[in-house]
Amino acid sequence: MRKRSLLILTSVLTTGALTLSACGSRDDDKNTGGEKTKVIIGVDSPTSGDLSALGLGIKNSADLAAKTANKKEYVKGIEFEIQALDDQAQPNIGQQNAAKFIGNKDVVGVVGPLNSSVSQSMQKPFNDAGLTQVSPANTGTELTQGDGWKTGDSQRQFKTFFRTATTDEIQGAFAANYLFNTAKIKNVYLIDDQKTYGAGLAASFKDTYTKLGGKIVGTDHVNPEDRDFNAVVTQVKKTGADAVYYGGEYPAAGPLSQQLKDAGNKIPLMGGDGIYSGDFIKLNKKAEGDLATSVGKPVEQLDSAKQFIADYKAAGYKDAYEAYGGSTYDATWAIIEAVKLAVEGNDGKLPDDARAKVLEAMAKVKFAGVTGDVSFDEFGDTTNTMMTAYQVEKGAWAPKFSEAVKP
Repeated sequence: MRKRSLLILTSVLTTGALTLSACGSRDDDKNTGGEKTKVIIGVDSPTSGDLSALGLGIKNSADLAAKTANKKEYVKGIEFEIQALDDQAQPNIGQQNAAKFIGNKDVVGVVGPLNSSVSQSMQKPFNDAGLTQVSPANTGTELTQGDGWKTGDSQRQFKTFFRTATTDEIQGAFAANYLFNTAKIKNVYLIDDQKTYGAGLAASFKDTYTKLGGKIVGTDHVNPEDRDFNAVVTQVKKTGADAVYYGGEYPAAGPLSQQLKDAGNKIPLMGGDGIYSGDFIKLNKKAEGDLATSVGKPVEQLDSAKQFIADYKAAGYKDAYEAYGGSTYDATWAIIEAVKLAVEGNDGKLPDDARAKVLEAMAKVKFAGVTGDVSFDEFGDTTNTMMTAYQVEKGAWAPKFSEAVKP
């Protein structure tokens, strides 16, 4: 995480659903010509727990994409469903969910997860099964390019992994440039939560910030489950830092920011897309002036997102689409596009080896999405590297600056 169909999370299938699975549903379609073939798109995200605000936005946005495709009859003869599984932001649960998706032969692709650490537990099982995965939020650079990206030796890790969120390499560099050149902050205290996303983002930020001439006046690590940060707050105050950069997510970032201000540190906290949520502000009574970066331009500013926003509102979801709504819709639609290519290449019917054909089609997927033009490079990374810096103003995140960042 730290940056936005056809996958259906499948926990339990009823007997009726089973009759429409795999060969059953396809044979009915071939024999009668009237029944539509059911295609499931799995969705994996934390729909309970501290990160549920982001997870529910992912679930709802994927659901909207599937329903829109069905309403338009976008792929003739195909009826899309999503079944969402809750990973609780825990890698071990994500791995269990991956096994469930793999075990259901009607699942041709999976959207998610939110957390890069969860994705690490899912990538190999999906790769071994040939099941396409498209994350709208994973930003850990190593997920696609391996650890070699740090030395210029990037190599694709899993042929099945794609994402509509750009990488921490890009996001960290963008944040560092904004803080040093635009906000004119030259001394930063660096903190991360030791998780894949947070540590990777902090490392990328540090690399660019110091090259620009910025000074890291102190570093620290926190437990993402902690809510008492008095010890680190004391250290920050001693250094005279002009800002804190935090690699982590909003459940800890909100309290950390407030405790910094409560202790007399009248400085902003900046983070990545992991803190870009309305819940960060709810958890932080002194969030005014804090900063965050997130992938893409605000969907509210995009003409390409107007229909998505209107349809999401009309659908009546009680939860906001949050930071990854647009990228989730695009991730889900990418799978839908791949299904369409597979069907059109098989005389209008879903191939028996649907997973293989959908995966093969992913390299050809290109369309105008909610967040802009959607396509993937040789690593499975999005070709859209637009980033936006936000600041809390009058109790809400306000976009300040957007730019396409070169890798």
